[in-house]
Amino acid sequence: MSWNPTHTPECPTTGNDALETLIIPRARDLGGFEVRRALPSPERQMVGPFIFFDQMGPAEFITEGGIDVRPHPHIGLGTVTYLYNGEFEHRDSIGTHQMIYPGEVNWMVAGKGVTHSERTSAETRATRHKVFGIQTWIALPEDREEMEPDFEHHKEKALPVLRDNGAEARLILGSAYGETSPVTMQSETFYLDVVLEPGAAFPLPDNHEDRGLYITQGSVEVAGDHFDEGRMMVFRPGDSISVKAGPAGARLMALGGATMNQERYIWWNFVSSSKDRIEQAKEDWKAGDWTKGPFRLPPGDDAEFIPISAALDRTSPKRF
Repeated sequence: MSWNPTHTPECPTTGNDALETLIIPRARDLGGFEVRRALPSPERQMVGPFIFFDQMGPAEFITEGGIDVRPHPHIGLGTVTYLYNGEFEHRDSIGTHQMIYPGEVNWMVAGKGVTHSERTSAETRATRHKVFGIQTWIALPEDREEMEPDFEHHKEKALPVLRDNGAEARLILGSAYGETSPVTMQSETFYLDVVLEPGAAFPLPDNHEDRGLYITQGSVEVAGDHFDEGRMMVFRPGDSISVKAGPAGARLMALGGATMNQERYIWWNFVSSSKDRIEQAKEDWKAGDWTKGPFRLPPGDDAEFIPISAALDRTSPKRF
């Protein structure tokens, strides 16, 4: 998905001492498809290395409907797509052609530069279908921002699952509770898909500096306060935190890790610790030299691309 700088989350104040920040994403309707963006926000650029967090859907498409994210560029980050419902067909400039289904992980590291597209497959378009999931960007450490681009795909069964007293947590990325995901990470990270039965408790891992939760379904109680779906909560480092599911249960994404050594510049689909590096990426994409330039178009999906004008005339990178 492409970064849309007009979509800014809200960060209301809260009297709950357990929370450092409460983020309420603003929803945007993209023609029958809703997106809610929690990161970056005015008060919180990142949670650990997570610099972008979008909830996609839930949405239902009639026959021939679907998602078409044309080829577009990235630098300085890794993307992870995680679905609850539906599928995406991923193609990228390093030659990857991969379907992703619920519970699986597509992990693409842009590094010095990659181009990719995400579309609903022709087979799925032939039927009525739904899409619901989360897409995140993870900022790379400064010494890994110019690494060679890479891609990994892991099936649902490859991810560790922890179960205890009505709580089930699938470890998507990183390490938590003594388990480690098979996905290759460049920095300390944890990312969990958590499903809670009504009244079940879930303690956040206590061995990571930055920790947050996003409620995708249901509600939770934290230190006596009630929070509904569509909320991201960021907690204070070092505090022992446990949340309790509401009467209908809850589904959460738990995320965090070590904080970055510095903030990042963000412009459209580019993330970097260097403003000059982003300016160079802008010029490279604008030049459109798909043969000799640093960006290529994905094999099998090279008939179109998202032009730089889609960045809505933003003239300079922004730090949040």
